[in-house]
Amino acid sequence: MMKDVVIYIRTLFGTDGEEQDSIDFTTDGLYTYDGDTACLTYLETDVTGMEGTRTSVMVMPDKVVVDRDGTVTSRMVFRPGEKHAFLYDTPVGSATMHMDTRGLSSRFNEHGGHMEIDYVMDMEHAFASRNRFRLTVKEQKQARRDTNHG
Repeated sequence: MMKDVVIYIRTLFGTDGEEQDSIDFTTDGLYTYDGDTACLTYLETDVTGMEGTRTSVMVMPDKVVVDRDGTVTSRMVFRPGEKHAFLYDTPVGSATMHMDTRGLSSRFNEHGGHMEIDYVMDMEHAFASRNRFRLTVKEQKQARRDTNHG
């Protein structure tokens, strides 16, 4: 069953050994957990530079898969110790990107959870950035109606 959630994302990026900038993003999304795999989807906004894109994240015990479809199209696979190539397709062109996942930690349950991925990205075999991606998922609380108006 899909649940309404709030998703908090913080991406830190810069050169190797020195974090230079960050993007913080909070959005509503949908979430499901089957005891082994956490799945969530949300819509990107102009804050991330990918407005018009739907992002789906599948967190499995040994890897994380991030699919984007819309204005930006890509499929990224994060698995510690592995380098993954993918096509990054945007309205202004496409590029082959590579990610080397340095670390991945996650903890999810039926109510949400969090993960962190540490990775290095390069574009066309040239170093692009060192990144740390943090994501937290929390169930949206239903508004309580106070019946004691006295």
